[in-house]
Amino acid sequence: MTQTALITGASRGLGAALAQALAPTHHIIAVAKTTGALEELDDRIKAKGGTATLAPMDITKPEAMATLCRGIFDRWGHLDLWLHTAIHAAPLAPADHIDTKDFAKSVAANVTATGTLIAYVAPLLGESGQAVFFDDPSAGQKFFGSYGATKAAQIALARSWQAETRHTGPRVHIATPAPMPTATRARFFPGEDRSALNDPHAQAADILAQLAASPV
Repeated sequence: MTQTALITGASRGLGAALAQALAPTHHIIAVAKTTGALEELDDRIKAKGGTATLAPMDITKPEAMATLCRGIFDRWGHLDLWLHTAIHAAPLAPADHIDTKDFAKSVAANVTATGTLIAYVAPLLGESGQAVFFDDPSAGQKFFGSYGATKAAQIALARSWQAETRHTGPRVHIATPAPMPTATRARFFPGEDRSALNDPHAQAADILAQLAASPV
């Protein structure tokens, strides 16, 4: 049976690194809004001898996610792995100057879409599949109100699901990657020395090693 991995937010950064790391062993279902970046990822996956299904979709559109998950069920009948790296990084701002439109986008992408996807993906993972979410300890830091609050809410959803499925599956994991030179981080720290940050491919390898070593 084909091993399948759904990666939401797969076009760049950690999501793309995870897709490439899993390519030799999994068929990658890559979701992102940017078609060109997905096509470039597909080339890199093929170079590793892997295969991918590209899904240029917006995770905040419930009907698109329903179509995606129905397509996964119709073609493969299951998912082995879901890695949720998609995030909306609103501009930094003082808490009393947060733009209401930016905050609404953050809630839609980071919280509402996550809850919707959990409901849609859980039946595909069944008892034996695994889901992975990625924490970021920025909540509560100055100027991170919009991103930090919604990222913390996303992880709270994941922790609830993790507790609820501890004895039944799927297995839910929450990883905290080290700082990486991603586009998201560049928006937050534009003058940072990126050479001191951690390689996304090394982080992806570490995360997958932790999954493989986790108890069933």
